[in-house]
Parts: sequence; C-alpha cells; structure tokens
Amino acid sequence: MQQRRMRYSNALSTTAPIMPYPIEHKLVIGIASSALFDLSASHQVYLEHGPEAYRSYQEAHLNSVLDKGVAFPFIRRFLSINQAHPQAAPVEVVLFSRNSPETGLRVMNSIAHYGLDIARACFLTGESPYRYLPAFNTSLFLSANEDDVRRALAADYPAGLVLPSRPEDDAADGELRIAFDFDGVIADDESETIFKRNHDVAEFHAHETARAAIPHQPGPLADLFRKLSVMQRLEEEAQRADPAYQKILRIAIITARSAPAHARVVTTLKSWGVSANETFFLGGMEKARVLSVFRPHMFFDDQLSHLHSPAGDIPMVHIPFGVANR
Repeated sequence: MQQRRMRYSNALSTTAPIMPYPIEHKLVIGIASSALFDLSASHQVYLEHGPEAYRSYQEAHLNSVLDKGVAFPFIRRFLSINQAHPQAAPVEVVLFSRNSPETGLRVMNSIAHYGLDIARACFLTGESPYRYLPAFNTSLFLSANEDDVRRALAADYPAGLVLPSRPEDDAADGELRIAFDFDGVIADDESETIFKRNHDVAEFHAHETARAAIPHQPGPLADLFRKLSVMQRLEEEAQRADPAYQKILRIAIITARSAPAHARVVTTLKSWGVSANETFFLGGMEKARVLSVFRPHMFFDDQLSHLHSPAGDIPMVHIPFGVANR
C-alpha cells in the first residue's frame, strides 16, 4: 500500500499532462444494479412468476427508465471526481449484476439515461459476482443482496449491504459526504471482541489504553478509506493550484468510542498516513444525532442497531463483519 501511495503521489506531483490511471491504480467501486436502481417491481415478478416471466418483463420494459436506488446519489457524486479531474480520471464504477446481458440491457439503458459514466459491467446470469471483485481492483462492492455481500466478506473482499431508505438527491449539492464507523469497518474487530466478551466498558478502556500506541489491523473498508484519502490529497493540490476549486469529498468517522479509547483511533490513522475531515467520539450517544447534521450520502457501520435515522432518509450500509455479526 505504501508503494501504491507513492505511485499516486508521483502522478499528482508531475507537471506533465496526466494520463488516466490504469484500473489497478484507480479507486474502483463495484455496484450491483439492486443498489443503483429501484428494482422492486421486477424483483417481485421474479419471486412470484420465475426467471422466464422476469426475462419477458424486462424485455417488455426495455425502454422504461428505472427509478434511482439508494446508492444512486452516492455513485453520481463519486463519478463527479472524474469530471473535476478529466485528465487523470482516478475513479471508476463497475456494474456487477446477476442479470444476463439480455435482461441487463434495461439497467445499461437507465445508466445511459442518467448520464452515469459506467462503461464496464459483469453479467453473471444468476450467479453471485463476488469472485470477480479482485479482477477489477474493487475497493468496495455495494449490493442489496445480503448473500452476495456475505460471500464477498467471507472471501476477504470489501462489501456492504445497502439498506432500504429514501435518500434525497439534491442536484445543487455537489459535495460527496461519506461517514464511517471505526471498529469492524475501517479497523478490525479486535477491540469489539474485548467489549462483547463481558460488555464491560472499564475493561474495554483498559485494553485500549494499554495499546494506545499500537495501530489496529485494517478492517474490511480500510483500503477504501486509504484511497479516499488519496483523492482528498488530489483535491488539495487542485485547490492550491486554483483557489476557486470546490472540493467534492468530505469524510467523517463516527464512533461510539470516547476518551481514553480515542487515542488508538488517532494512532491507527496516523500510522496509515490518513485522516478524516470530521471525527466524532460519541461515547455511546446515538449516532443519528450527528448523522442528521452531517447528512452523509452513505454511512457504513457493522452494527445494525446503529443504522437508522428518524426520517429514514440517510443512506445506510451494513458491513456484516466480525464479532458484531456472529
């Protein structure tokens, strides 16, 4: 990862024209059609009448544009990074679908209708796409199919389950706000394991205090977080070159930790050479109180009990990883 960061740094510091990154150097998000679009009507046809009726339904509705799904606002803003940096084009979105190419035509037509720059796609005709995630250098796979997400995580591939919500997509809001829990998401579940054993906060704090100078091992979304930090450095350079440049990315860490357990979070991020724009140590306070102010376009947490908002309009992603999900 250090070598990869150096390659990014070299690419960003040159004064020569920047060539687009090869996909192995890009920040790649894999998206299932079930997360990008609202497929509830066609999925109901599949459940009630089977695959042949589903195929006929999709062919009959080939030119009917699909409604936006939970992850649509997130993906649209993520792709805007390339619009701001067209020479480098440092990010990419790849469609991963259980559809066949024929039934997937409606999805691709809808992508074109909305003007999303998604050119690469995998159609697996009923099979789970998780095996192909590393072939596309995927740092995150988003799906509304829980089985696909759990298979990906079991294979040590980064994935998240998109939960139902009613997200708003304000076209005038060009910022992309992403919020992460820390334990079991950015970092491993070592500390959560200590707490889950006896639910003893004092024991947890003693464990973290004794290891305050020892960084955590990476969690399932550590690679994504690191690469987003690279994108932020790209934006910082752009703003130094042009003070009028408007940054796109804003990242927050929202964790139930509090002092003294906060120190190990800082140690871990510093050891990776990354940081967040905003960090909240809530000490068990409801995360929805902060989320309602930060208004992320995606919030990642490993505990379902934290994945709710009073209005149900914040996009939530469950990371079913580690001790919190056993």
